[in-house]
Amino acid sequence: MNVSRPVILFDGVCNLCNASVRWVLRRDTRARFDFASLQSAASKRILEAAGVEGGAESLPDAIVLVDREGVHTGAAAALRIARRLSFPHSLPGVLGAAVPAAIRDPVYRFVARNRYRWFGRRDRCALPAPEHAARFLDADEAR
Repeated sequence: MNVSRPVILFDGVCNLCNASVRWVLRRDTRARFDFASLQSAASKRILEAAGVEGGAESLPDAIVLVDREGVHTGAAAALRIARRLSFPHSLPGVLGAAVPAAIRDPVYRFVARNRYRWFGRRDRCALPAPEHAARFLDADEAR
């Protein structure tokens, strides 16, 4: 995979996903991640370069991580993201890896399936704060 930094792709109209991105931004003090909404042209280019046919529409997840090791979805993506954060915010990623995938994956899918009903959705993707705009690969796209 040819990405300079790991990229978090997220459902830009999902309130839970946007809150998760804001949470990561506040805790990613070393600016390890870049971001793009799954609805963006930037996301489509990233996924095509990673070999994902059909783009974001072919992925069942609200959060996707693209890094040098590949494309990660579901609970695996969330855990990889958490592990790259500074201590103590990396603990959920470390501890969550101890939970068998047979348990954590269905829980993730259940939350992802119900995220709009529980947390709501926006009419369009939110704009990043000016201080974070450079880390959003789709910041120059019309919203």
